[in-house]
This record gives sequence, structure tokens and C-alpha cells, in this order.
Amino acid sequence: MKFKASKEHLLEGIHKVQNVVSTKVTLPILSNILIETKGNILKLNATDLDIGISCEIPVETVEEGAITVPAKRFSDIVKELPYGDISVTAKKNNQIDIEGTNVRFKLIGLPKEEFPKFPEFNSKENVQIEQATLREMLRLTSFAVSHEESRYVLNGVLLEIEGDRIRIVATDGRRLAKIEKSMESSLPRDISVIIPSKAIQEINRNLVDEGTVSFVIGQNQVLFNINGTLIATRIIEGEFPNYNQVIPKPIENRVIMNRQELLSSIRRANLLATPDFQAVKFEVFPDKMVVSKSTPDVGESREEIPVEYKGSEMVVGFNPQFLIDFLKNISEEQIEMELLGVDKPAVMRMEDYLYLALPMRI
Repeated sequence: MKFKASKEHLLEGIHKVQNVVSTKVTLPILSNILIETKGNILKLNATDLDIGISCEIPVETVEEGAITVPAKRFSDIVKELPYGDISVTAKKNNQIDIEGTNVRFKLIGLPKEEFPKFPEFNSKENVQIEQATLREMLRLTSFAVSHEESRYVLNGVLLEIEGDRIRIVATDGRRLAKIEKSMESSLPRDISVIIPSKAIQEINRNLVDEGTVSFVIGQNQVLFNINGTLIATRIIEGEFPNYNQVIPKPIENRVIMNRQELLSSIRRANLLATPDFQAVKFEVFPDKMVVSKSTPDVGESREEIPVEYKGSEMVVGFNPQFLIDFLKNISEEQIEMELLGVDKPAVMRMEDYLYLALPMRI
């Protein structure tokens, strides 16, 4: 195998696939990237056996072939080479020559036969959605995913499709984010799969604000096609909790306030939080909300922000990070918060979107 490529194109391809490569692997081949030339295209593949990612870049092929290269070393070498064309040649004994302007490296790779094959999908049920829409849906939900290994089924987002409606839900058991949108295409059957958070990060990283993304759902895997970059991921086996059971019915007495003012006040109160004393106190009055924090051996803070509220006075505590994650990701100037009681969740509803956070003791 021998090809010539620009440094920019080669780096672009490496950056698209190398995040999947794990540094802690039991199989040495999983530390490598498979590079393969076909015509004037170089295909790069990486996998950790749960997620596989593949992309193509234009090259000038002298001799077709394939080999696997150590991902980190290959990336570091290409990054440090002078700008211009880079020539890569695979020789006998899995040796790889990498040449730039007045620079030459030799690396030892592994044969392509050892590299896991990229999964094949026979399903013709292709779903298409605007990249900007999917990006927004993931931005407004993925932060609520659980990172506790004991709750494996919550370590991803639930993706549901019913006709031409697509829904994404994430929860860690203490908060929940749900968003629903309509699609141009529809499926003849309902779909419900849990996509791991690592795959969501990769999908998010490749999404842009223009164009569409298509995906195919197989028996235990999902394949995303984003501008020619293919991301195949295993789905999380198990039953996602019935999220509809925990969503309260809407109430009329809502606290209406400026999003940025609330976000800033919570961030300031959060400066005094410690792992043992996380909760921030919210005291709601008809014309103001008092955001305060008191932490033993650390200090106290108190701040008032104007609100519109017609209900009875209330005092409730919340994990500040749960509200910060929500407030920093939405763009609305005004928000409406439903406070149902000291031991009940706060609910924020917007068009097609809902966020819920459970209270904390104060």
C-alpha cells in the first residue's frame, strides 16, 4: 500500500476516528486505526468493539492495500510533520514509512486481518433528520444521562420513534430531560433503543448545523451516517424506566423569571457548595425569589431576583448543578418553573421539551 495525502486531510480523518480508540485495551489491535486505500480514497476505521467509526478522505493512491497503525503515535507524527503532502507506505513485516518534507518516520503496525470488521446492516428502514435538529435534541438531553455503572440502563439516551415523531429521553434517576420533534420521513413500526453516552458524544462531535443525518436501526446496533462518517454503536440491552409515570400534570401557578438572572444567581450560590452540602435554597414570594446557600465552616450567600408568581410562599432546595445544566443549554429569555412542593420535583416545560429535577433536603 502506498498513498500521498495532504496533512490537513490526513489529520481531519484521524481526528474523526481516534476518539473511539481506548488507551486501556486488552487486545493490542484495538489501539490501532485501520487504513485502507481503494481508488483515490483512504478509508480510516477505529473501534472499541462497542462503537465503530469509519470515514473517508481523498488521497493520491500509488498502490492499493490496507494495514493498521498505532492510533496515538500515527496521530502525533502527522500532527508534528511540516505542512504539505505526506507519503505513507506499508512494507513487509507490517512496517509503515511516513514521509514529509525532509522528514521520515518508521512505525510498526499490525496486519489488517486482525482488525474487527465493521458491522453490516441489512435493514432498509432508513430514518432521516436534520443535523441541526438532532444536535439540539442531544444538547438538551444528554447532560442528564447517568454515569453510575450500577445503573447501566441509564448510561445512555432513550431514542423512540413513533410514525413521524422522534423522541429522546435521558435520566439519572434524580432528573429527567425529554424532547420530541417531527420528522419528514416515518417508519412503519415503532422503535425504542438506548444509545450509550460514549456513542452520543461521538455523534455530537460530528454533527454540524447544515444537512441531514440518516440512521439505520439493526437488531442490536444502530448505524449513523453523518456526511459520510459512519458511526456504528451497540445498543444498551434492558428496559428503560417508564418516564411518563414521574412527569406531573401541568399546574397554573408558575414562577416566571429571567433565565440569565436565575442562572447567574445559582452559579454564585454554587461557589459555596461542597460534596456534603450541595443543596441551594430557593424561597419563593409573589414578587421575588431568594436564592441562598449556607455551608458550615465555609460561608453563606443570599441573593434576590425578581419573579412573577401568584401561588403561596414556598421554600425548596435543589442540587444547583441540575439547574445550571438545564439553564445554560436553553436559549429562552424567560422561563416558567412549576414548583409543586417541598418534596416534589421542579418542572420546566417548553415547546416539545420538558425538564424535571427532584428536590434536595436543606
